[in-house]
Amino acid sequence: MENVAMLIVGAGPAGLATAACLSKFSIPYVIVEREDCSASLWREHAYDHLKLHLAKEFCELPHMSYPVDAPTSIPKNIFLKYLDDYIECFNILPKYLTNVESSTYDDDKKCWSIVAHDMATSIIVKCTTKFLVVASGENSAENIPMIIGLQSFPGDVIHSSSYKSGKSYSGKNVLVVGSGNSGMEIAYDLATHGANTSIIIRSPIHVMTKELIRLGMTLAHRLPLNLVDNLLAISAKFIFGDLSRQGITRPKMGPLTLKSATGKSAVIDVGTVGLIKKGIIEVQGGISKIMGNIVEFQCSKEISFDVIVFATGYKSTTNIWLENGESMLNGNELP
Repeated sequence: MENVAMLIVGAGPAGLATAACLSKFSIPYVIVEREDCSASLWREHAYDHLKLHLAKEFCELPHMSYPVDAPTSIPKNIFLKYLDDYIECFNILPKYLTNVESSTYDDDKKCWSIVAHDMATSIIVKCTTKFLVVASGENSAENIPMIIGLQSFPGDVIHSSSYKSGKSYSGKNVLVVGSGNSGMEIAYDLATHGANTSIIIRSPIHVMTKELIRLGMTLAHRLPLNLVDNLLAISAKFIFGDLSRQGITRPKMGPLTLKSATGKSAVIDVGTVGLIKKGIIEVQGGISKIMGNIVEFQCSKEISFDVIVFATGYKSTTNIWLENGESMLNGNELP
């Protein structure tokens, strides 16, 4: 891998899609991936019942549709089969276990100098490339916030990337930290498997159904975004009612505008709201500190837990290896 015309870093959906598009134009490339498989976040760090949050027509990769009999909401196993078929169709051959450690742009030579670690052979590989495609994703390293006393907690502490199913937590007191899609779905899964479940919801969130999001994304191609957002907000309030009594408030910015401006997605309800309304899942505020198995919340309430699941997202690691990339990524390491 001394000199390559184009280097793609990351064999997730974005990297695979880029490789397929280049193949269509017969443009040579090399694609590297630090893990031992493609789409490792989906294969190794996604809970069993996960489905794509958007309708299938919004989640297709270029030049290949889902099978006609695929459901509207694609489950994890069908999505992975689709990716495997995609790789085979476009003859994509990622170099797995290859971790890019540094990349520096040379203004004089107009090319990137790459240093990578071949983890299978423990050999350092160097190359130059005229074009570098950063497809390593924003979800790279687990993000667990600093909480006073967390190290004293005697029970299980896991990140959502390690969560598979609620079967083993039946009868246990479980706290889910984070109220994005992962946190809300994990809370639902825990509760339906018999865990005594609490979830922390601190920030305002939009709660939608999959049908509403599908409608909104369809209308957004034809109508102004603020008009679509107003329609979604009114519809959601009609479906779910006033959730403020359950500790759930809505952001001032509309769901699609919020996604466009900040990258924060609406929560697509899988039944969690119904369980919250019934009191089966309890909503808690922010954590003040942890004392052994006791979690003290900012309202001074104290509750004992056996397990804490952090559904607090990920951090990008791109800026660790991407030098001179300030023009590509913002302060949050997003494009």
